[in-house]
Amino acid sequence: MRHKNPTKQSGFTLVEIAIVLVIIGLLLGGVLKGTELIENSKVKRGVNEINGISAAYYTYIDRFNRVPGDDGGTARLRTRGDNWANVDRSGDSNGMLTANRNTTWAPTGEAEAFWQHLRAAGFITGEVGLRGAQALPRNAFGGLIAVVSQPVNGGLQGLKVCLSQVPGKSARAIDTQMDDGLGASGKTRATQGNGNRNPNNSALATEYSDDLSYTVCTQV
Repeated sequence: MRHKNPTKQSGFTLVEIAIVLVIIGLLLGGVLKGTELIENSKVKRGVNEINGISAAYYTYIDRFNRVPGDDGGTARLRTRGDNWANVDRSGDSNGMLTANRNTTWAPTGEAEAFWQHLRAAGFITGEVGLRGAQALPRNAFGGLIAVVSQPVNGGLQGLKVCLSQVPGKSARAIDTQMDDGLGASGKTRATQGNGNRNPNNSALATEYSDDLSYTVCTQV
């Protein structure tokens, strides 16, 4: 009659444990790789959003010989066709778009008209008659897209396309693709702050931090 060896215990062998660890490593690697791919995809979308608004701006000027947002008056714009019927904002037609820093994310006047005109012309998607913050497109990071004409971040002149709520790692990547990777210089600059932070005219004091969020503005 055979008796079981009381000292013999069932369990995983070293080989089995090694296989499990390898599988766990592969799964974690896949998750990390997937996260990186998602982040890279958002960065590419952010860059495309900036370039898309810039292209729409210049295409509008080429087509109408006027600046979107500055174009006016409303009655004349509505004669362009059905797409323009809901346009109720226009500019003073002085050849310059006025879009102030302190109302970046709640646009009024010509900054508000800017989005109506681009949508009516068919250069960007969305409802033509939207106003204020509702007129602003969403960006790849869950924030907003806006335009500013006043100097920002140490005196960057001209019209800028701005993205809010950009994580630091992504802000650095966008700046690197568009410019020099530094938020205080070049044609792409940043203001640190959570939420929809208005850009200011102070140069960014430090390099981008992965732990912070930024409003990133690029000269068109």
